[in-house]
Amino acid sequence: MRPPSPPRPLAFPTLDSLAAFLGSRLPASALASWGTAPGTKTLLNLFLELSQGECVLISAAAAAAPPSQQQQQQQHPVVRAVHVASVRIRNGRGALLMETGQLLSDGTLRSRGGLRPLSEKMRPGETPEAAAVRAVREELGERVRVRILGGEEARVEERDSASYPGLHARYVLHAVDAEVVEGVPEDGEFDTEEGGEHEDEVVVDGAAAAITVKRHYWKWVDDNDNDEEDVAGAEEGARQSAH
Repeated sequence: MRPPSPPRPLAFPTLDSLAAFLGSRLPASALASWGTAPGTKTLLNLFLELSQGECVLISAAAAAAPPSQQQQQQQHPVVRAVHVASVRIRNGRGALLMETGQLLSDGTLRSRGGLRPLSEKMRPGETPEAAAVRAVREELGERVRVRILGGEEARVEERDSASYPGLHARYVLHAVDAEVVEGVPEDGEFDTEEGGEHEDEVVVDGAAAAITVKRHYWKWVDDNDNDEEDVAGAEEGARQSAH
């Protein structure tokens, strides 16, 4: 017997079509908080992620599920699925580079809710290693060089999205190990300018502007500090990202 096909991601040709779809499935209070509550992003942000292939939306109704999962489908009628490269960069003494916060384009200083490694939402057809190289270039700078050492088998986590309250998220986390070659301080704390986000240059009449990351804040953490946490999406990123 052929196994069931995975659900197809949903396509949205316009921002209005995305707004209409989510408006009938998510609480109005949740959608109203997007881009207004501190640390959240706007509907335009999500539309751009979908357009660029950095995430997909999957309707729970499109996937056949056993009775044990039907209740979850009722609670989460739509899921944002994101593949995230989580880059664990170590310095010469073995400490991990962790992100402590981000400065957003609306002036909000967003805490990472615990220390998290450098992370990036993956693009269609991109390997975790390639996404890791791109993440280093965009978030740490063009002059930074790291040596990619390899990765681990991906794991999946599900939780509500911090960037899009009310929208459930499924993060496929791809851990990639790396070591510093040159270009960043190997002790203490420092910050860098984001070089990869240009969503704030996109304007749609009647829509709230996209919110982007402008600066990243970093610190080196020794393993015995017990401060390391796994990345959740870049966004969260994906990604949170993850942006």
